[in-house]
Amino acid sequence: MIARPSEMRYHVVEASARESSHRGVHPGRQPAAMTSPSVIIRVPTPLRDRCGGAAELASGATTVRAALDDIARRHPQLHRCLCDETGAVRRHINLFVNAAHVRDRHGLDTPLSPGDVLFLLPAVSGG
Repeated sequence: MIARPSEMRYHVVEASARESSHRGVHPGRQPAAMTSPSVIIRVPTPLRDRCGGAAELASGATTVRAALDDIARRHPQLHRCLCDETGAVRRHINLFVNAAHVRDRHGLDTPLSPGDVLFLLPAVSGG
């Protein structure tokens, strides 16, 4: 079964709340270190070795393009997996802001606000 982005967000929020309660953090409240306004970039498991194993990256970016530029500066190996040498997002990479695909919004100029989540999703195929 393939999860739609809206379903994925539900599961991500649910899992996040469950993990927070195990760490002694109440769901709905962020730990003190996470209270600064930022965008969260979710990195899928297959790409985590390109950014030191991090599942999430924080960014102060105000657009998807700025978030990719931030990734290029801080994690060039991850950026090479997401974008080609011209800076264009690779065909097999899907970018979602919260539950909306960026192609359905303003592309790389899609605005980001504090608290938004940018999902980096490589396409999955096979048979």
